[in-house]
Amino acid sequence: MDSETIKQIRKLVQEYAYSSIQMHEAVARRAGFSGTDHRYLGFLIERGQMTAGELSNLTGLTTGAITGLIDRFEKKKLVKRRFDKDDRRKVIIEPNIKSIMALFEPLYKDFRSMSEKLTASFTEKEIEIVRIYLTKSIGIMNETANKLDNR
Repeated sequence: MDSETIKQIRKLVQEYAYSSIQMHEAVARRAGFSGTDHRYLGFLIERGQMTAGELSNLTGLTTGAITGLIDRFEKKKLVKRRFDKDDRRKVIIEPNIKSIMALFEPLYKDFRSMSEKLTASFTEKEIEIVRIYLTKSIGIMNETANKLDNR
């Protein structure tokens, strides 16, 4: 593949990433959050309950910042704190998936519909190419992030 094509694809990927950030920031603002709070809530949706320490490690936030984050989520009834049965020093954060989805689903409704129509317009072969590209790109990004974090 020639360098010009690679450059064009890299630019499109960057534009996609920036557009994604802007869209998620807009959704977060509409829901009453910052973009980072929205992303951290996404971690809880994706991974389920976890300790405050695990959320701190995942996000890179200090334990004090995690306390504030949990306070904001709890105030909106999106998470619940509970103490670990075996070690009451550990706080477990339980996401309230029903409340979270009720808040965010209406905000993503149009985007989801348009994305599904776009995806349905591709052939199975094209979908497989997109799937391979995204899967490998995610792997590269995760590997890069891990290397940068472990320096």
